[in-house]
Amino acid sequence: MSSHLQWMIIRNCSSFLIKRNGQTYSTEPNNLKSRNSFRFNGLVHKKTVGVQPAADGKGVVVVLKKRAGQHKPASSYVKVTINKNSRATLNSLRHIIRKNNYRRDLRMAALRRASAILKSQKPVVVKKKRTRAVKTA
Repeated sequence: MSSHLQWMIIRNCSSFLIKRNGQTYSTEPNNLKSRNSFRFNGLVHKKTVGVQPAADGKGVVVVLKKRAGQHKPASSYVKVTINKNSRATLNSLRHIIRKNNYRRDLRMAALRRASAILKSQKPVVVKKKRTRAVKTA
């Protein structure tokens, strides 16, 4: 079944839909921007990319949908864990998308999602408030 036909079937009646404030969002896996649109849909396309935080809280997991195993959904996804520093992680993700001929339009969205995940995993440094010395009269 073509991806356009699948999209026409699921676009208004998917269990992943969330409608709020005049916007329609989607919580499906491999939807990089969480938008309910054909372009970012993670279910209907033959090749998709998903970025998730790693289970141990360090690094990201890149989920790739293979084109070959469409009739076997359990084996059609490949997970790659990248646990390096931020710049190396983003470079690795960029190379994975480019070298494996994944969709070019998803590259920037995947990099932004990975960058946000890496930023959220950084420890928060608590700054001490400065106090003024009180003058004694």
